[in-house]
Amino acid sequence: MTTRSVTAAALLLALAACRGGDRASNAAGDVGGTVVISTAGEPDFLVQPLILSATGKMIADQLFERLAEIGPKMNAMGDEGFEPRLARHWTWSPDSLSIAFELDPRAHWHDGKPVRAEDVKMGFDLLRDPKVASPQAPNVAEIDSVTVRDSLTAVAWYHRRSLDQFFTAAYNVIPLPAHLLKNVDRANLKADPYVRNPIGSGPFRFVRWVPSQLVELVADTTYFRGRPKLDRVVVSIAPDPNTAVTRLLAGEADFIEVLRGEQLAQAQKDPKLQVTQYGGVDYAFLQFNLRDPKRHARPHPVLGDRNVRVALEMALDRAAIARNVYDTLASVPFGPAPRSLGIADSSIRQIPYDSAHAKRMLDSLGWRDTNGDGVREKNGVPLRFSVMVPGSSRARQRVAVLIQEQLKGVGADVTLDQLEFNALIAKLGSRDFDAVINSWHPDPTPSSIRQTWTSEGARTNDGSNFGSYESPVFDAQIDSAVASHNVSQARALYKRAYQTFVNDAPAIMLYEPNLVAGASRRIRLVDLRPDAWWAGIPRWSIPASERIDRDRIGLRPAAQ
Repeated sequence: MTTRSVTAAALLLALAACRGGDRASNAAGDVGGTVVISTAGEPDFLVQPLILSATGKMIADQLFERLAEIGPKMNAMGDEGFEPRLARHWTWSPDSLSIAFELDPRAHWHDGKPVRAEDVKMGFDLLRDPKVASPQAPNVAEIDSVTVRDSLTAVAWYHRRSLDQFFTAAYNVIPLPAHLLKNVDRANLKADPYVRNPIGSGPFRFVRWVPSQLVELVADTTYFRGRPKLDRVVVSIAPDPNTAVTRLLAGEADFIEVLRGEQLAQAQKDPKLQVTQYGGVDYAFLQFNLRDPKRHARPHPVLGDRNVRVALEMALDRAAIARNVYDTLASVPFGPAPRSLGIADSSIRQIPYDSAHAKRMLDSLGWRDTNGDGVREKNGVPLRFSVMVPGSSRARQRVAVLIQEQLKGVGADVTLDQLEFNALIAKLGSRDFDAVINSWHPDPTPSSIRQTWTSEGARTNDGSNFGSYESPVFDAQIDSAVASHNVSQARALYKRAYQTFVNDAPAIMLYEPNLVAGASRRIRLVDLRPDAWWAGIPRWSIPASERIDRDRIGLRPAAQ
Protein backbone atom coordinates (compact mmCIF):
# COMPACT_ATOMS: atom_id res chain seq x y z
CA MET A 1 0.00 0.00 0.00
CA THR A 2 1.07 3.56 -0.52
CA THR A 3 2.13 5.77 2.34
CA ARG A 4 -0.71 7.86 3.71
CA SER A 5 -0.71 11.04 5.78
CA VAL A 6 -2.80 14.09 6.45
CA THR A 7 -2.87 16.00 3.18
CA ALA A 8 -1.34 19.45 3.01
CA ALA A 9 -4.74 20.94 2.18
CA ALA A 10 -6.37 19.21 5.13
CA LEU A 11 -3.57 20.34 7.42
CA LEU A 12 -3.90 23.95 6.27
CA LEU A 13 -7.63 23.79 6.88
CA ALA A 14 -7.07 22.32 10.34
CA LEU A 15 -4.54 24.99 11.23
CA ALA A 16 -6.81 27.71 9.83
CA ALA A 17 -9.63 26.34 11.97
CA CYS A 18 -7.37 26.48 15.01
CA ARG A 19 -6.35 30.05 14.27
CA GLY A 20 -9.95 30.99 13.59
CA GLY A 21 -10.93 29.39 16.86
CA ASP A 22 -8.25 31.37 18.65
CA ARG A 23 -9.58 34.65 17.21
CA ALA A 24 -13.14 33.72 18.09
CA SER A 25 -12.10 32.80 21.62
CA ASN A 26 -10.53 36.21 22.08
CA ALA A 27 -13.43 38.19 20.66
CA ALA A 28 -14.85 40.80 23.02
CA GLY A 29 -17.44 39.30 25.35
CA ASP A 30 -16.80 35.77 24.13
CA VAL A 31 -14.36 34.60 26.79
CA GLY A 32 -15.10 34.09 30.46
CA GLY A 33 -17.60 32.72 32.92
CA THR A 34 -18.26 29.46 34.73
CA VAL A 35 -20.46 26.56 33.67
CA VAL A 36 -21.75 24.24 36.38
CA ILE A 37 -22.55 20.76 35.07
CA SER A 38 -24.90 18.79 37.30
CA THR A 39 -24.52 15.02 37.57
CA ALA A 40 -25.48 12.22 39.94
CA GLY A 41 -22.45 10.16 38.99
CA GLU A 42 -19.24 10.37 41.03
CA PRO A 43 -16.15 9.90 38.83
CA ASP A 44 -14.22 6.77 39.66
CA PHE A 45 -10.88 8.03 38.32
CA LEU A 46 -9.64 10.86 36.10
CA VAL A 47 -6.71 9.06 34.42
CA GLN A 48 -7.57 6.97 31.39
CA PRO A 49 -6.17 3.49 32.15
CA LEU A 50 -8.35 3.30 35.28
CA ILE A 51 -11.61 4.93 34.16
CA LEU A 52 -14.89 3.04 33.91
CA SER A 53 -17.46 5.75 34.68
CA ALA A 54 -18.89 8.11 32.07
CA THR A 55 -18.38 11.04 34.47
CA GLY A 56 -14.70 10.17 34.83
CA LYS A 57 -14.33 9.96 31.06
CA MET A 58 -16.09 13.30 30.55
CA ILE A 59 -13.73 15.07 32.94
CA ALA A 60 -10.62 13.31 31.68
CA ASP A 61 -11.43 14.36 28.12
CA GLN A 62 -11.14 17.99 29.23
CA LEU A 63 -7.79 17.38 30.93
CA PHE A 64 -6.08 15.14 28.37
CA GLU A 65 -5.69 15.44 24.61
CA ARG A 66 -5.80 12.59 22.10
CA LEU A 67 -3.46 12.07 19.16
CA ALA A 68 -6.41 12.68 16.83
CA GLU A 69 -10.13 13.24 17.37
CA ILE A 70 -13.01 11.63 15.57
CA GLY A 71 -14.82 14.10 13.31
CA PRO A 72 -18.49 15.12 13.16
CA LYS A 73 -19.41 12.29 10.76
CA MET A 74 -18.48 9.71 13.43
CA ASN A 75 -16.50 7.66 10.91
CA ALA A 76 -14.04 5.50 12.85
CA MET A 77 -13.02 3.26 9.95
CA GLY A 78 -9.72 4.36 8.44
CA ASP A 79 -8.19 7.77 9.18
CA GLU A 80 -10.15 10.04 6.87
CA GLY A 81 -12.75 10.93 9.49
CA PHE A 82 -10.20 12.12 12.07
CA GLU A 83 -8.90 15.59 12.87
CA PRO A 84 -5.37 16.35 14.19
CA ARG A 85 -4.89 16.98 17.88
CA LEU A 86 -1.58 16.18 19.63
CA ALA A 87 -0.47 14.59 16.36
CA ARG A 88 -0.24 17.10 13.52
CA HIS A 89 0.77 14.48 10.91
CA TRP A 90 0.62 10.70 10.67
CA THR A 91 2.19 8.38 8.13
CA TRP A 92 1.34 4.74 7.39
CA SER A 93 4.05 2.21 6.61
CA PRO A 94 3.90 0.56 3.14
CA ASP A 95 2.45 -2.64 4.65
CA SER A 96 0.02 -0.67 6.88
CA LEU A 97 1.30 -2.49 9.97
CA SER A 98 2.62 0.65 11.63
CA ILE A 99 1.59 4.30 11.90
CA ALA A 100 4.04 7.06 12.77
CA PHE A 101 2.47 9.98 14.66
CA GLU A 102 4.35 13.28 14.46
CA LEU A 103 3.49 15.42 17.47
CA ASP A 104 2.75 19.13 17.39
CA PRO A 105 5.82 20.76 19.00
CA ARG A 106 3.59 23.42 20.61
CA ALA A 107 1.80 20.86 22.79
CA HIS A 108 2.71 20.91 26.46
CA TRP A 109 1.69 19.50 29.81
CA HIS A 110 0.02 21.74 32.35
CA ASP A 111 3.28 21.89 34.33
CA GLY A 112 4.96 23.42 31.28
CA LYS A 113 6.89 20.36 30.08
CA PRO A 114 6.54 19.64 26.34
CA VAL A 115 4.52 16.63 25.16
CA ARG A 116 6.91 14.12 23.61
CA ALA A 117 6.84 10.71 21.95
CA GLU A 118 7.79 8.96 25.18
CA ASP A 119 4.49 10.22 26.63
CA VAL A 120 2.60 8.36 23.90
CA LYS A 121 4.53 5.22 24.78
CA MET A 122 3.75 5.76 28.47
CA GLY A 123 0.03 6.01 27.77
CA PHE A 124 0.10 2.73 25.84
CA ASP A 125 2.34 0.88 28.29
CA LEU A 126 0.08 1.69 31.23
CA LEU A 127 -2.95 0.47 29.29
CA ARG A 128 -1.35 -2.86 28.49
CA ASP A 129 0.60 -3.53 31.69
CA PRO A 130 -1.07 -6.43 33.59
CA LYS A 131 0.02 -4.81 36.85
CA VAL A 132 -2.30 -1.89 36.09
CA ALA A 133 -5.10 -4.28 35.03
CA SER A 134 -6.74 -1.58 32.95
CA PRO A 135 -10.37 -2.35 32.02
CA GLN A 136 -9.61 -0.69 28.68
CA ALA A 137 -6.72 -2.98 27.76
CA PRO A 138 -8.80 -4.99 25.25
CA ASN A 139 -9.38 -1.78 23.26
CA VAL A 140 -5.71 -1.71 22.23
CA ALA A 141 -5.22 -5.44 21.77
CA GLU A 142 -4.38 -4.98 18.08
CA ILE A 143 -1.29 -2.89 18.93
CA ASP A 144 1.87 -4.89 19.63
CA SER A 145 3.89 -1.95 20.89
CA VAL A 146 4.51 1.78 20.71
CA THR A 147 8.09 2.89 20.09
CA VAL A 148 9.89 6.24 20.06
CA ARG A 149 11.47 7.12 16.71
CA ASP A 150 12.55 10.57 17.87
CA SER A 151 11.36 13.09 20.45
CA LEU A 152 8.37 14.12 18.34
CA THR A 153 7.53 10.83 16.60
CA ALA A 154 5.83 7.84 18.18
CA VAL A 155 5.16 4.70 16.14
CA ALA A 156 2.30 2.28 16.80
CA TRP A 157 3.01 -1.27 15.59
CA TYR A 158 0.21 -3.72 14.77
CA HIS A 159 0.16 -7.48 14.35
CA ARG A 160 -2.56 -7.26 11.69
CA ARG A 161 -4.40 -4.74 9.58
CA SER A 162 -7.99 -3.76 10.28
CA LEU A 163 -10.55 -1.11 9.40
CA ASP A 164 -10.24 0.60 12.77
CA GLN A 165 -6.55 0.23 13.54
CA PHE A 166 -6.05 4.00 13.26
CA PHE A 167 -8.87 4.56 15.76
CA THR A 168 -7.24 2.06 18.11
CA ALA A 169 -4.14 4.22 18.50
CA ALA A 170 -5.37 7.75 17.83
CA TYR A 171 -8.45 7.57 20.06
CA ASN A 172 -7.62 4.95 22.70
CA VAL A 173 -3.93 5.60 23.39
CA ILE A 174 -4.04 8.83 25.36
CA PRO A 175 -0.52 10.15 26.07
CA LEU A 176 0.42 10.49 29.73
CA PRO A 177 3.36 12.46 31.21
CA ALA A 178 6.34 10.11 31.32
CA HIS A 179 8.34 12.57 33.40
CA LEU A 180 5.77 12.19 36.19
CA LEU A 181 4.92 8.50 35.81
CA LYS A 182 8.14 6.76 34.78
CA ASN A 183 8.86 5.62 38.35
CA VAL A 184 5.27 4.99 39.42
CA ASP A 185 4.40 1.71 41.15
CA ARG A 186 2.11 0.35 38.47
CA ALA A 187 0.64 -2.32 40.71
CA ASN A 188 -0.59 0.51 42.97
CA LEU A 189 -1.36 3.12 40.33
CA LYS A 190 -4.81 3.76 41.82
CA ALA A 191 -3.17 5.00 45.03
CA ASP A 192 -0.58 7.23 43.37
CA PRO A 193 -0.96 10.98 44.15
CA TYR A 194 -0.95 11.77 40.42
CA VAL A 195 -4.26 9.95 39.99
CA ARG A 196 -5.99 12.33 42.41
CA ASN A 197 -4.20 15.43 41.06
CA PRO A 198 -3.70 14.79 37.34
CA ILE A 199 -1.59 17.00 35.12
CA GLY A 200 -2.82 16.82 31.56
CA SER A 201 -2.32 18.32 28.12
CA GLY A 202 -5.88 19.33 27.30
CA PRO A 203 -7.83 22.59 27.24
CA PHE A 204 -8.58 22.61 30.98
CA ARG A 205 -6.39 22.23 34.06
CA PHE A 206 -7.35 20.28 37.17
CA VAL A 207 -8.01 22.35 40.31
CA ARG A 208 -9.64 20.11 42.89
CA TRP A 209 -11.84 17.09 43.50
CA VAL A 210 -14.05 17.13 46.58
CA PRO A 211 -15.57 13.62 46.76
CA SER A 212 -19.37 13.53 46.53
CA GLN A 213 -19.41 17.31 45.97
CA LEU A 214 -17.57 18.64 42.94
CA VAL A 215 -14.68 18.54 40.51
CA GLU A 216 -13.31 21.92 39.43
CA LEU A 217 -11.38 22.72 36.25
CA VAL A 218 -10.00 25.99 34.90
CA ALA A 219 -9.05 27.02 31.40
CA ASP A 220 -5.47 26.48 30.31
CA THR A 221 -4.86 29.92 28.85
CA THR A 222 -1.71 28.62 27.13
CA TYR A 223 -3.39 25.61 25.49
CA PHE A 224 -1.65 25.16 22.15
CA ARG A 225 -4.86 24.98 20.10
CA GLY A 226 -6.30 28.15 21.63
CA ARG A 227 -7.68 28.69 25.13
CA PRO A 228 -11.22 27.51 25.91
CA LYS A 229 -13.90 30.16 25.86
CA LEU A 230 -14.99 29.35 29.42
CA ASP A 231 -12.86 30.32 32.39
CA ARG A 232 -14.03 27.48 34.55
CA VAL A 233 -16.02 24.25 34.52
CA VAL A 234 -17.43 22.80 37.71
CA VAL A 235 -18.91 19.30 37.79
CA SER A 236 -21.43 19.39 40.64
CA ILE A 237 -22.01 15.90 42.05
CA ALA A 238 -25.51 15.37 43.42
CA PRO A 239 -26.44 12.57 45.86
CA ASP A 240 -29.19 11.29 43.53
CA PRO A 241 -30.66 11.93 40.06
CA ASN A 242 -33.58 14.01 41.35
CA THR A 243 -31.26 16.41 43.14
CA ALA A 244 -29.09 16.67 40.02
CA VAL A 245 -32.08 17.86 37.98
CA THR A 246 -33.40 20.07 40.78
CA ARG A 247 -30.12 22.01 40.76
CA LEU A 248 -30.67 22.88 37.10
CA LEU A 249 -34.32 23.82 37.64
CA ALA A 250 -33.36 25.97 40.65
CA GLY A 251 -30.68 27.84 38.72
CA GLU A 252 -27.84 26.34 40.77
CA ALA A 253 -26.44 24.50 37.73
CA ASP A 254 -26.20 25.31 34.03
CA PHE A 255 -26.31 21.93 32.30
CA ILE A 256 -27.47 18.36 32.75
CA GLU A 257 -26.96 15.73 30.10
CA VAL A 258 -30.36 14.01 30.36
CA LEU A 259 -33.89 15.17 31.21
CA ARG A 260 -36.87 12.84 31.26
CA GLY A 261 -40.56 12.70 32.08
CA GLU A 262 -42.02 15.39 34.31
CA GLN A 263 -38.66 17.08 34.74
CA LEU A 264 -38.31 17.45 30.98
CA ALA A 265 -41.79 18.94 30.76
CA GLN A 266 -40.95 21.34 33.58
CA ALA A 267 -37.73 22.45 31.85
CA GLN A 268 -39.57 23.01 28.56
CA LYS A 269 -41.89 25.47 30.32
CA ASP A 270 -39.08 27.40 32.01
CA PRO A 271 -38.10 30.48 29.96
CA LYS A 272 -34.64 30.44 31.56
CA LEU A 273 -33.85 26.96 30.19
CA GLN A 274 -33.28 25.34 26.82
CA VAL A 275 -33.68 21.66 25.94
CA THR A 276 -31.71 19.99 23.16
CA GLN A 277 -32.21 16.49 21.78
CA TYR A 278 -29.14 14.66 20.59
CA GLY A 279 -28.19 11.13 19.60
CA GLY A 280 -26.44 8.81 21.99
CA VAL A 281 -24.44 5.60 22.04
CA ASP A 282 -25.58 4.42 25.47
CA TYR A 283 -27.51 1.21 25.92
CA ALA A 284 -28.73 -0.50 29.08
CA PHE A 285 -28.99 -4.20 29.81
CA LEU A 286 -29.65 -6.77 32.50
CA GLN A 287 -26.31 -8.58 32.69
CA PHE A 288 -26.13 -12.06 34.18
CA ASN A 289 -23.12 -13.44 35.99
CA LEU A 290 -22.52 -16.80 34.34
CA ARG A 291 -20.12 -17.82 37.12
CA ASP A 292 -20.80 -18.64 40.76
CA PRO A 293 -19.99 -15.40 42.67
CA LYS A 294 -18.33 -17.36 45.48
CA ARG A 295 -16.55 -20.04 43.44
CA HIS A 296 -15.67 -18.56 40.06
CA ALA A 297 -14.56 -21.87 38.59
CA ARG A 298 -18.15 -23.15 38.68
CA PRO A 299 -21.14 -22.01 36.61
CA HIS A 300 -23.74 -19.92 38.38
CA PRO A 301 -26.28 -22.34 39.95
CA VAL A 302 -29.18 -20.56 38.25
CA LEU A 303 -27.88 -18.20 35.57
CA GLY A 304 -25.13 -20.44 34.22
CA ASP A 305 -27.75 -22.32 32.17
CA ARG A 306 -28.34 -20.69 28.78
CA ASN A 307 -31.90 -22.09 28.58
CA VAL A 308 -32.82 -20.50 31.91
CA ARG A 309 -31.51 -17.15 30.67
CA VAL A 310 -33.53 -17.47 27.45
CA ALA A 311 -36.67 -18.25 29.46
CA LEU A 312 -36.10 -15.23 31.69
CA GLU A 313 -35.68 -12.97 28.66
CA MET A 314 -38.84 -14.43 27.15
CA ALA A 315 -40.70 -13.46 30.34
CA LEU A 316 -39.79 -9.77 30.00
CA ASP A 317 -41.82 -7.31 27.94
CA ARG A 318 -38.85 -5.14 27.07
CA ALA A 319 -40.80 -2.74 24.86
CA ALA A 320 -43.26 -2.05 27.68
CA ILE A 321 -40.40 -1.51 30.13
CA ALA A 322 -38.77 1.04 27.81
CA ARG A 323 -42.08 2.86 27.27
CA ASN A 324 -42.87 2.92 30.98
CA VAL A 325 -39.60 4.62 31.85
CA TYR A 326 -38.86 6.71 28.73
CA ASP A 327 -42.20 7.07 26.95
CA THR A 328 -41.19 7.55 23.29
CA LEU A 329 -37.58 8.52 24.05
CA ALA A 330 -36.07 5.01 23.99
CA SER A 331 -35.89 1.93 21.79
CA VAL A 332 -35.18 -1.73 22.51
CA PRO A 333 -31.70 -2.57 21.13
CA PHE A 334 -31.31 -5.13 18.36
CA GLY A 335 -28.17 -6.45 20.00
CA PRO A 336 -25.08 -5.36 21.96
CA ALA A 337 -24.53 -2.25 19.84
CA PRO A 338 -26.49 1.03 19.69
CA ARG A 339 -28.21 2.14 16.51
CA SER A 340 -26.12 5.32 16.34
CA LEU A 341 -22.98 3.33 15.47
CA GLY A 342 -24.66 2.35 12.20
CA ILE A 343 -23.78 -1.32 12.70
CA ALA A 344 -26.94 -2.52 14.50
CA ASP A 345 -29.21 -4.64 12.29
CA SER A 346 -33.00 -4.88 12.62
CA SER A 347 -32.98 -8.30 10.92
CA ILE A 348 -31.32 -9.97 13.94
CA ARG A 349 -33.78 -12.53 15.28
CA GLN A 350 -34.88 -11.60 18.79
CA ILE A 351 -36.03 -13.78 21.67
CA PRO A 352 -39.76 -12.92 21.68
CA TYR A 353 -41.82 -11.84 24.65
CA ASP A 354 -44.01 -14.83 25.56
CA SER A 355 -44.50 -15.36 29.30
CA ALA A 356 -46.64 -18.47 28.77
CA HIS A 357 -43.87 -20.08 26.71
CA ALA A 358 -41.33 -19.02 29.33
CA LYS A 359 -43.30 -20.91 32.01
CA ARG A 360 -43.50 -24.03 29.86
CA MET A 361 -39.79 -23.81 29.13
CA LEU A 362 -38.91 -23.56 32.83
CA ASP A 363 -41.22 -26.52 33.53
CA SER A 364 -39.41 -28.59 30.91
CA LEU A 365 -36.05 -27.66 32.46
CA GLY A 366 -37.16 -29.04 35.82
CA TRP A 367 -37.80 -25.70 37.53
CA ARG A 368 -41.15 -26.15 39.32
CA ASP A 369 -42.98 -24.62 42.28
CA THR A 370 -43.21 -27.75 44.40
CA ASN A 371 -44.27 -26.15 47.70
CA GLY A 372 -46.71 -23.53 46.43
CA ASP A 373 -44.77 -20.48 47.62
CA GLY A 374 -44.67 -18.96 44.13
CA VAL A 375 -40.95 -19.63 43.63
CA ARG A 376 -39.68 -22.40 41.37
CA GLU A 377 -37.02 -24.85 42.56
CA LYS A 378 -34.83 -27.48 41.00
CA ASN A 379 -32.89 -30.07 43.04
CA GLY A 380 -33.43 -27.94 46.14
CA VAL A 381 -32.10 -24.75 44.49
CA PRO A 382 -34.67 -21.92 44.26
CA LEU A 383 -35.00 -19.85 41.09
CA ARG A 384 -33.70 -16.87 43.02
CA PHE A 385 -31.08 -14.22 42.32
CA SER A 386 -30.31 -10.60 43.20
CA VAL A 387 -30.02 -7.70 40.79
CA MET A 388 -27.66 -4.81 41.55
CA VAL A 389 -28.77 -1.36 40.48
CA PRO A 390 -26.87 1.95 40.90
CA GLY A 391 -28.38 4.44 43.30
CA SER A 392 -27.32 7.23 40.93
CA SER A 393 -29.73 6.13 38.17
CA ARG A 394 -33.41 6.72 38.75
CA ALA A 395 -34.25 5.19 35.37
CA ARG A 396 -32.47 1.93 36.16
CA GLN A 397 -34.11 1.80 39.58
CA ARG A 398 -37.54 1.99 37.92
CA VAL A 399 -36.53 -0.63 35.36
CA ALA A 400 -35.36 -2.93 38.16
CA VAL A 401 -38.77 -2.83 39.85
CA LEU A 402 -40.52 -3.63 36.56
CA ILE A 403 -38.18 -6.57 35.94
CA GLN A 404 -38.74 -7.84 39.46
CA GLU A 405 -42.53 -7.80 38.98
CA GLN A 406 -42.50 -9.41 35.52
CA LEU A 407 -40.15 -12.23 36.56
CA LYS A 408 -42.21 -12.87 39.66
CA GLY A 409 -45.01 -13.82 37.29
CA VAL A 410 -43.04 -16.80 35.98
CA GLY A 411 -41.87 -18.00 39.39
CA ALA A 412 -38.51 -16.24 39.73
CA ASP A 413 -37.67 -14.57 43.05
CA VAL A 414 -35.65 -11.45 42.27
CA THR A 415 -34.29 -9.21 45.03
CA LEU A 416 -32.98 -5.73 44.32
CA ASP A 417 -29.69 -4.46 45.71
CA GLN A 418 -29.34 -0.68 45.31
CA LEU A 419 -25.70 0.36 45.67
CA GLU A 420 -23.62 3.51 45.61
CA PHE A 421 -21.71 3.62 42.32
CA ASN A 422 -18.22 2.85 43.61
CA ALA A 423 -19.54 -0.03 45.70
CA LEU A 424 -21.27 -1.42 42.63
CA ILE A 425 -18.08 -1.09 40.58
CA ALA A 426 -16.13 -2.96 43.27
CA LYS A 427 -18.59 -5.85 43.18
CA LEU A 428 -18.47 -5.95 39.40
CA GLY A 429 -14.68 -6.03 39.43
CA SER A 430 -14.60 -8.93 41.89
CA ARG A 431 -17.47 -10.69 40.04
CA ASP A 432 -19.34 -10.82 43.35
CA PHE A 433 -22.92 -10.52 42.07
CA ASP A 434 -25.75 -12.45 40.42
CA ALA A 435 -27.01 -9.87 37.95
CA VAL A 436 -26.78 -6.12 37.39
CA ILE A 437 -28.69 -3.51 35.44
CA ASN A 438 -25.79 -1.90 33.70
CA SER A 439 -25.42 0.79 31.09
CA TRP A 440 -22.60 1.04 28.63
CA HIS A 441 -21.21 4.04 26.78
CA PRO A 442 -19.06 2.43 24.07
CA ASP A 443 -16.40 4.10 22.02
CA PRO A 444 -17.61 5.12 18.55
CA THR A 445 -16.43 1.97 16.83
CA PRO A 446 -18.05 -1.48 16.79
CA SER A 447 -14.75 -3.13 17.76
CA SER A 448 -15.12 -1.68 21.28
CA ILE A 449 -17.38 -4.68 21.93
CA ARG A 450 -14.21 -6.66 22.69
CA GLN A 451 -13.88 -4.83 25.98
CA THR A 452 -17.37 -5.67 27.20
CA TRP A 453 -18.43 -9.02 25.76
CA THR A 454 -15.50 -11.12 24.49
CA SER A 455 -13.55 -13.71 26.48
CA GLU A 456 -10.59 -11.34 26.65
CA GLY A 457 -12.76 -8.85 28.52
CA ALA A 458 -13.94 -11.58 30.94
CA ARG A 459 -10.68 -11.89 32.84
CA THR A 460 -11.04 -10.94 36.50
CA ASN A 461 -9.76 -7.39 37.17
CA ASP A 462 -9.10 -6.84 33.47
CA GLY A 463 -11.76 -5.92 30.96
CA SER A 464 -15.40 -5.09 31.50
CA ASN A 465 -17.08 -8.40 30.66
CA PHE A 466 -18.18 -8.67 34.28
CA GLY A 467 -20.64 -11.48 33.61
CA SER A 468 -17.86 -13.76 32.28
CA TYR A 469 -19.58 -14.54 28.99
CA GLU A 470 -17.10 -16.67 27.06
CA SER A 471 -18.02 -17.98 23.62
CA PRO A 472 -15.33 -19.13 21.17
CA VAL A 473 -17.84 -18.73 18.34
CA PHE A 474 -18.67 -15.14 19.28
CA ASP A 475 -14.98 -14.33 19.81
CA ALA A 476 -14.06 -15.70 16.38
CA GLN A 477 -16.84 -13.76 14.67
CA ILE A 478 -15.79 -10.51 16.34
CA ASP A 479 -12.11 -11.16 15.53
CA SER A 480 -13.00 -11.74 11.89
CA ALA A 481 -15.10 -8.58 11.75
CA VAL A 482 -12.34 -6.48 13.30
CA ALA A 483 -9.72 -7.93 10.94
CA SER A 484 -11.80 -7.42 7.81
CA HIS A 485 -10.66 -4.78 5.31
CA ASN A 486 -14.07 -4.60 3.64
CA VAL A 487 -16.86 -2.56 5.22
CA SER A 488 -19.69 -4.72 3.84
CA GLN A 489 -17.98 -7.91 4.94
CA ALA A 490 -17.31 -6.45 8.38
CA ARG A 491 -20.99 -5.55 8.78
CA ALA A 492 -22.05 -9.08 7.88
CA LEU A 493 -19.60 -10.56 10.38
CA TYR A 494 -20.72 -8.22 13.15
CA LYS A 495 -24.33 -9.20 12.43
CA ARG A 496 -23.44 -12.89 12.84
CA ALA A 497 -21.70 -12.13 16.12
CA TYR A 498 -24.67 -10.15 17.43
CA GLN A 499 -26.99 -13.04 16.51
CA THR A 500 -24.76 -15.43 18.47
CA PHE A 501 -24.92 -13.07 21.42
CA VAL A 502 -28.72 -12.79 21.30
CA ASN A 503 -29.06 -16.58 21.10
CA ASP A 504 -26.75 -17.12 24.10
CA ALA A 505 -28.53 -14.46 26.21
CA PRO A 506 -25.63 -13.55 28.53
CA ALA A 507 -27.52 -10.29 29.03
CA ILE A 508 -30.95 -8.95 28.18
CA MET A 509 -30.78 -5.78 26.10
CA LEU A 510 -33.29 -3.37 27.67
CA TYR A 511 -33.21 0.06 26.05
CA GLU A 512 -31.14 2.67 24.27
CA PRO A 513 -32.36 6.18 25.11
CA ASN A 514 -32.74 9.15 22.83
CA LEU A 515 -31.13 11.86 24.91
CA VAL A 516 -32.47 15.32 25.77
CA ALA A 517 -30.12 17.70 27.54
CA GLY A 518 -31.19 20.67 29.63
CA ALA A 519 -29.21 23.89 29.90
CA SER A 520 -29.44 27.50 30.93
CA ARG A 521 -30.29 29.75 28.00
CA ARG A 522 -27.18 31.75 28.92
CA ILE A 523 -24.98 28.94 27.59
CA ARG A 524 -24.15 28.76 23.91
CA LEU A 525 -23.87 25.00 23.38
CA VAL A 526 -21.98 23.45 20.46
CA ASP A 527 -21.19 19.90 19.36
CA LEU A 528 -23.30 17.56 21.53
CA ARG A 529 -21.73 14.53 19.90
CA PRO A 530 -23.54 11.16 20.20
CA ASP A 531 -20.56 9.41 21.77
CA ALA A 532 -19.41 12.38 23.86
CA TRP A 533 -21.81 15.25 24.54
CA TRP A 534 -18.91 16.92 26.32
CA ALA A 535 -16.67 17.13 23.23
CA GLY A 536 -17.60 20.75 22.59
CA ILE A 537 -17.20 22.10 26.16
CA PRO A 538 -14.02 24.05 25.25
CA ARG A 539 -16.13 25.90 22.66
CA TRP A 540 -19.16 26.55 24.87
CA SER A 541 -19.51 30.22 25.76
CA ILE A 542 -21.50 32.69 27.84
CA PRO A 543 -22.06 36.27 26.63
CA ALA A 544 -20.61 38.76 29.08
CA SER A 545 -24.01 40.32 29.72
CA GLU A 546 -25.44 36.97 30.86
CA ARG A 547 -22.76 35.78 33.28
CA ILE A 548 -23.67 35.37 36.93
CA ASP A 549 -21.65 35.13 40.11
CA ARG A 550 -21.24 31.41 40.68
CA ASP A 551 -19.59 32.04 44.06
CA ARG A 552 -23.09 32.61 45.42
CA ILE A 553 -23.73 28.86 45.31
CA GLY A 554 -20.64 28.05 47.31
CA LEU A 555 -17.98 27.76 44.62
CA ARG A 556 -14.82 29.60 45.51
CA PRO A 557 -12.97 31.53 42.78
CA ALA A 558 -10.81 29.38 40.55
CA ALA A 559 -7.18 29.06 41.59
CA GLN A 560 -4.88 31.16 39.47
